[in-house]
Amino acid sequence: MLRIVVPKFPHINIYSRAAKTTTDLGSTMLASVADKLWGWRVEVINENNYHGPKKPDGSPDHEALQKENPASIVGFCCGLSSTIERVWELADYYKSQGVTTIAGGWHAHYCPEETLRHNIDLVVHGDGEPVIWTILSNFADGLPLYSDVTGCSFLTPDGSVVHNSQEGKLLPQIPDMDKALVALRNEVKDLDNLPFPNYGLVKYAKLSARKTHYPIGRTRGCGFNCEFCSVKGGVHSASARHLFETVNWLVATRGAKKFFIVDDRLEEDLPGTIEFFRLIKQKYGNRLSFLVQIRLESAENLELITAMTEAGVRTVCIGYESPIDEDLKAMRKGFASAKMLEWTQILGRYFWIHAMCIFGYPAKDGNSGIPAREMENRFKIFIRKANKVAKRGLSIQILKAVPAIGTDLRRRLAKEGVLFPLELLPWRYYDGNWACFMPKNMTLQEFQQIPIQLMSWFYYPLSFAKICLKTLVFPVDYLVRGWHEWKRGWYRDVVIYAGSRLMQKWRERHNPQNLTVKMQNYWDAKSPK
Repeated sequence: MLRIVVPKFPHINIYSRAAKTTTDLGSTMLASVADKLWGWRVEVINENNYHGPKKPDGSPDHEALQKENPASIVGFCCGLSSTIERVWELADYYKSQGVTTIAGGWHAHYCPEETLRHNIDLVVHGDGEPVIWTILSNFADGLPLYSDVTGCSFLTPDGSVVHNSQEGKLLPQIPDMDKALVALRNEVKDLDNLPFPNYGLVKYAKLSARKTHYPIGRTRGCGFNCEFCSVKGGVHSASARHLFETVNWLVATRGAKKFFIVDDRLEEDLPGTIEFFRLIKQKYGNRLSFLVQIRLESAENLELITAMTEAGVRTVCIGYESPIDEDLKAMRKGFASAKMLEWTQILGRYFWIHAMCIFGYPAKDGNSGIPAREMENRFKIFIRKANKVAKRGLSIQILKAVPAIGTDLRRRLAKEGVLFPLELLPWRYYDGNWACFMPKNMTLQEFQQIPIQLMSWFYYPLSFAKICLKTLVFPVDYLVRGWHEWKRGWYRDVVIYAGSRLMQKWRERHNPQNLTVKMQNYWDAKSPK
């Protein structure tokens, strides 16, 4: 049996609540492909949405899972650096049981040697679907896992790391790994040939038509080159018809009503996106609900907005990143702040906007950057104005700049010598809630606290009183303004109060003060007097 594990988040974050009712697309797609190979049973364990046997501390009990259905191979999803230490912990257990372990995802892709030296037998680079059958067949036939598998890394008996290139050549450790990894990546050539995602393979999870946004996708890759992002490589898309048929299948087999299109940029293949939504409109009207990710300047495309609205898109997730032009330029975001409010006003007429922001982005070209309090003030002014013009509603997330693995930002900060070592700040802190480098334009304490303060300012607990008041005056408000206007204001206050509860839980469970002091002491000892 093949078991695919999605490791749990180490800390509470902005996605913790949503993760309890859904799962990820990548592990499900890999399981759906593997499940079609004769002689293999497959299951997915998503530890963030798990309701099976547990240990006394509440974590999933993999010993019980292994006794229940012994796995011969366990695959780990290593897309998030913050969860990689949990992968190592589970790999230790499974190797002690004689289980073969494989890993894939962005962190394993960019750090194959580190991953292999933590009880992982094989690292798969890029898409796993093209090679999973070969890996499982090799295991069944007693062959080395990497035999005839392109785009993988493994350890030799003497402990050396070897990479199997796309040309089938075994390569030793490569000096310029960043360039070599691009050539190592597997890629599904025709996404239309992939099966529909079989969410029935996700075991011990709560997936329901009422609460779950079923992840679906049409496009892989991103044509932009933001400095802070590790999503690289060519862009390729499935046809609009294939995604439409995926929706039909999930509606028919699971009663699905809500969907999350996980493409990094919905408008990457614009004609195909518009065609998909028109197909949805023709069959379902706007009875289904879609959550999507788009760029802010999509507000200028009325044809796209109309197609999205008529097909039932309710929420758009947008990488605003920052209202500060200096930050946007350093990020290579591709737009300036001048039209951000105008675009927000347009999109806010049709959709709920979830604005994703980055605070404390490090300045380039030797500049020290904008002072912390001025930066905080600019964020507040912009958020206040955006909240006012976004008529349908606005939610925000403000995370710290993260030097994610495989990004140009990490390479720049490493060259500048401002990254904290992993011995002091392990990977589990790379979730955007912790300071991972020493800023130039503010104290470490300011860098750690201001984003949390901004979130707490926006998500305030007194919104609970507004919920109660609006509930009490509902009969009158309904007669004066109507159902939709009342519900819109009420729901906005519910979101704000839920956000305040999340912030409260984070502060109760995580005290960054001790860690901040350790990092400051490290920096003081490192810096010349």
